[in-house]
Amino acid sequence: MSLTETQALIAPHGGRLVDRIGPRPDGVERLEQVPLTSRELSDLDMLASGGLSPLEGFMTRNDYERVVEEMRLERSLPWALPVCLAIDRPPHGDEVALTDDAGRALAVLEVDEVYEYDREREAERCFRTSDEAHPGVARLYAQKPLYLAGRVTVFDRLEPAFPELAVDPQETRRTFAERGWRRVVGFQTRNPIHRAHEYLTKVALETVDGLLIHPLVGETKADDVPAATRVDCYRVLVENYYPPDRVFVSAFPAAMRYAGPREAIWHAICRKNYGCSHFIVGRDHAGVGDYYGTYDAQLIFDEFEPHELGIEPMFFEHAFFCRVCGQMATPKTCPHSGDDHVFLSGTKVRELLAAGELPPVEFSRPEVAEILIGSYRS
Repeated sequence: MSLTETQALIAPHGGRLVDRIGPRPDGVERLEQVPLTSRELSDLDMLASGGLSPLEGFMTRNDYERVVEEMRLERSLPWALPVCLAIDRPPHGDEVALTDDAGRALAVLEVDEVYEYDREREAERCFRTSDEAHPGVARLYAQKPLYLAGRVTVFDRLEPAFPELAVDPQETRRTFAERGWRRVVGFQTRNPIHRAHEYLTKVALETVDGLLIHPLVGETKADDVPAATRVDCYRVLVENYYPPDRVFVSAFPAAMRYAGPREAIWHAICRKNYGCSHFIVGRDHAGVGDYYGTYDAQLIFDEFEPHELGIEPMFFEHAFFCRVCGQMATPKTCPHSGDDHVFLSGTKVRELLAAGELPPVEFSRPEVAEILIGSYRS
């Protein structure tokens, strides 16, 4: 990618795309091993590729404290969620080997510091609740008692779940530049795309050069739709209903934190690193249960100065098909009552799919519904 092309795209968060991939150093096998959880492995991969720029490793105490209390790094740069590595006890040396659960060494961490943290305070600040029924809080409470900080060098990356969709920030940026895209809108999803999602992505696409559909493929709740099923849905939808030269699909390797408003900010910053100038924030972004207000994930952007994040949010209300309008709409554009709207709850959709019945075409494209039915049957 030429300098001119690089300058045409939005700058990474903090001004530079981090690259923490390097050769395997000598003597790794003699280092103390620190095993990582599934979520920490996802964070490690994103640290390696620059998806979490400007972070070069797991957070120091100063960064952690400011993020928890103020949604900023120590240098005052906006940042919404901790990226930390939990351990049982301080390591003995200046370096440790980071491993998967099978003991395979993936990276070396240069030990900066070890510090204690308050789980309940982190829960209250970051998740707005200390309720252990919240999946993010439950994971936090189950963590080890100390945080280990330090810069990482990743020399062996895990095989991605979807190799053909595993595209690092440097590569998405190159693709956008090659296509002549300067204004790119990112769409975060952990669910299959139904007509409402299709509608808002296409409305956003009307105003920019390209759309990045970026399904999250890291760890999610057990009752979320499996990543493989979701990816199949995205493929068939893009193949049949989107202009191929205006859309790019790749995988977002992060794990869900279910932090609602703060995670919306975090997701936006990450997509900025991938080269997106805009980011779609819909109803209850990254929410779970009834812990967050319907549009809290949009309101939190007001806590930053205009344009401070660099990436511009695009806010959408809940979309539906209106029988009177004869098209997709939202409360902003449709004057008719709810009785005229085709809206199905998640529970109702699951009931239909489990029975082998297609949801109405106003709710879901038949190609997508067929994939979901097959998944539910299996």
